[in-house]
Amino acid sequence: MATTTLKLNLNINHVTFSETTRPMSHSFGQVSLPRKSDHVSSTSRRSVSSSSSSSVLVPLIDMFSSSSSSASAAVAMVHKMAGLARLWRQIHGCNDWEHLVEPTLHPLLRREVIRYGEFVTACYKAFDLDPNSKRYLTCKFGKKSLLKEVGLESSGYEVTKYIYATPPDINIPPIQNSPPSCGRWIGYVAVSSDETSKRLGRRDVVITFRGTVTNSEWIANLMSSLTPARLDPHNHRPDVKVESGFLTLYTCEETSTKFGLESCREQLLSEISRLLNKYKSEEVSITMAGHSMGSALALLLAYDIAELGLNKRTNKEVVPVSVFSFGGPRVGNSRFKQRCEELGVKVLRVVNVNDPITKIPGVFGGYEHVGVELVLDFFNMQNPSCVHDLETYISLLRYPKEEHQKHDDDHHHNGRRKVINGGDFINKAMEFLSFNMLPWRNPMNYLSQSQN
Repeated sequence: MATTTLKLNLNINHVTFSETTRPMSHSFGQVSLPRKSDHVSSTSRRSVSSSSSSSVLVPLIDMFSSSSSSASAAVAMVHKMAGLARLWRQIHGCNDWEHLVEPTLHPLLRREVIRYGEFVTACYKAFDLDPNSKRYLTCKFGKKSLLKEVGLESSGYEVTKYIYATPPDINIPPIQNSPPSCGRWIGYVAVSSDETSKRLGRRDVVITFRGTVTNSEWIANLMSSLTPARLDPHNHRPDVKVESGFLTLYTCEETSTKFGLESCREQLLSEISRLLNKYKSEEVSITMAGHSMGSALALLLAYDIAELGLNKRTNKEVVPVSVFSFGGPRVGNSRFKQRCEELGVKVLRVVNVNDPITKIPGVFGGYEHVGVELVLDFFNMQNPSCVHDLETYISLLRYPKEEHQKHDDDHHHNGRRKVINGGDFINKAMEFLSFNMLPWRNPMNYLSQSQN
């Protein structure tokens, strides 16, 4: 399987999207997973990268065309959901997204990536950064109203639990009105309703994580030494190593009070176990989604669930565990990557080739990415921070519309390039890539807020 690249070239005359189809290594590492159709051992890999000698057409489908009538749009949505009910295992990576990422990006996969990205966006919208608020560093809304308040009332999911993470107790200036080791709201667990589950073809348990916001979280991100994960008490596997800051954030308990919060890990494993037991007679999927640091926590949780065997049922059925990662850093070493593959953890990494967060920690430190890449390519000189902005990631997936194609032999070696011309799309692209982002869209803005 090759990496798909959606390339946005801001030019007054055209916007360019391209898709690579043949893997080559690049300067910031490779992504590889075993191809099930090949007769090879489980440790064999195929490489996926963002460089290529050829490119092919991406189906730039506007999923929500304003020209469609409401009736036809409703019918189209029914067909899409029916297709998803049949193909959800493939959409969640059971075959490592083979034939879904290339030669063209499957419209159902595109829609699902956007949908899970919106669940992550909700974390940023709902996180309270007002030092004078009673909900400071927690969610602004109650569980029952969260999705409604952030515009996802029609998602068909119900929030069942809020998740808090305790940053490492390190010697940095405390955030106003908050002890250094207190838990911060990091995300939530939600489950699909009965009606939505019928349309999805299974009961979907989704766990979402926001990215880095507070000072101590940034410090945790910089603790880039590898340390054994040791999450399985029966087999520590000391050769499976992960980044120490992410592991600490995942496993650290609140120590500032006698009855402090359980660790992020304990909260999550307890809730997931409860939900799996509640829906033990149904077909279930476990879906993690995260942005930036949240992608790292999502991958740690996915590995943890699979390593402990929480997703294995008594009838030997295995509940699929998938991760949709947006702008995520590297999390562990090659043995961690190999172990995730052995356990069947499926990871789709949506990355911008210009996003520096996706290139750290460095490969020279022994780190490797896990999963299959879906690569975007965007940059804006007037607003460089957009390269890591989750809204820009989602917008680039959502709004492309097919106009026409042209050949470009000089730059794409006889491949094909998608060219988008004029109209509303250019205005939308420029709006998303050059406007002044709202504070929740740019995690760096949180630092200045918390220090004021």
